[in-house]
Amino acid sequence: MTSARLFQFGEEMAEYPVRVLNEREARAGAGLLFLVAAVAFVRAVGFAEYTPARLVVLGFFIDFAIRVLVNPRFAPSLVLGRLIVARQEPEFVGAPQKRFAWALGLAMATVGMVLVFGLNMAGPALMLLCLTCLALLYMEAAFGICVGCKLFALVARETARMCPGGVCGLGGPAPINRVARGHLLAVAAVAGVLLAALPLITAMEAPWLPAFSRAHLGR
Repeated sequence: MTSARLFQFGEEMAEYPVRVLNEREARAGAGLLFLVAAVAFVRAVGFAEYTPARLVVLGFFIDFAIRVLVNPRFAPSLVLGRLIVARQEPEFVGAPQKRFAWALGLAMATVGMVLVFGLNMAGPALMLLCLTCLALLYMEAAFGICVGCKLFALVARETARMCPGGVCGLGGPAPINRVARGHLLAVAAVAGVLLAALPLITAMEAPWLPAFSRAHLGR
């Protein structure tokens, strides 16, 4: 493999005006990162176990450094994501806005490295950083919303092309994506049922557990 091939961002395809990436792969990678980060966050906040969080911060930094500075084809989370969606049809999106978004991710990971390994901190600043990363990863994995890609359109001189979901070229929601008043009423009705059931659920006794489960939980 030549150095030009190794150090590149996105794939050149004759039918597209810009370099492209597979959005399905990116979303799968975001989902994997969200999963491990969420587990590490819960262990740190709920159980004061910081080793998983430290490993995740280091892993994030390495992963995003490879994405931005080397080639996203070699980033571990994207390699695993590629394996997961290998049999799905690719959804190609423009690489320039993704590079901008992932550069912001690398900047956040760098701040995390300074806080965790440089200052050995665990406090509100790090918690806010982690929650922000979790929110961004979840939005990309679950909804296909790339916040950094939207910022790219605001600060870059070039216009974003081939955005995820085709939002760059849409003037508004497609008819199938429009939400009517009846749809919102259905959501409100279900929320009302859950709120009405909350006192009854709260008053329920603790669930029955098999003996081996009680022993494992120390009950």
